[in-house]
Amino acid sequence: MEEYLTIILRTCFLYVFILIIFRLMGKREVGELSVIDLVVSILMAEVAAFALDDFESPIFKVILPIIVLFFIQIITAYLSLKNKKFRDLVDGDPVLLIRDGVILESEMRKQRYNLDDLCQQLRENGNASVTDIAYAYLEPSGNLSVYQKDEKAFVYPLIIDGDIQDRHLKVLHKDADWLMEELAKNNITDSNTVFFCVWEEDRLHIQLKES
Repeated sequence: MEEYLTIILRTCFLYVFILIIFRLMGKREVGELSVIDLVVSILMAEVAAFALDDFESPIFKVILPIIVLFFIQIITAYLSLKNKKFRDLVDGDPVLLIRDGVILESEMRKQRYNLDDLCQQLRENGNASVTDIAYAYLEPSGNLSVYQKDEKAFVYPLIIDGDIQDRHLKVLHKDADWLMEELAKNNITDSNTVFFCVWEEDRLHIQLKES
């Protein structure tokens, strides 16, 4: 009887403990988990499973790996918040798969994304024809964002948290020198002071960092 009571109490404790850990990790939908979030979640589940099988080990020895994984997730989340390059390395950038009704085969190959997957997601988005699509982006979450030719397309951010997005400038056939000239027109000499910036309707829309 005592053994069964130990099992029940240990299971309840682990349930509440892991629930608290996941609440502290922040709210994100399963489909929006980054690679690190997913790995940490899987490892936590494995550690909890071993803990429920091994009732001989002290409870602190059981929860220590979970605490370590929690701090790994917190540190990587902080680095992702502060460093765009690290965020791109972990989460990735949206990838353009369709432009003006043309499927970009080279990008499909890079992402190991086949036509069956593309057609399925287009159907799920309610798109009847590829030729009607202006842009389709494969998001880091794996979802496909689709813009019809009669819709307003995605506006590329040119600066994110002070970091100039050279890849996005190339899409607009611009460069960093042009961007700095435009910033100077708005009395901004340092891109590091810019939190978010896009080029829309032939002008920059700029949000400065909070002081």
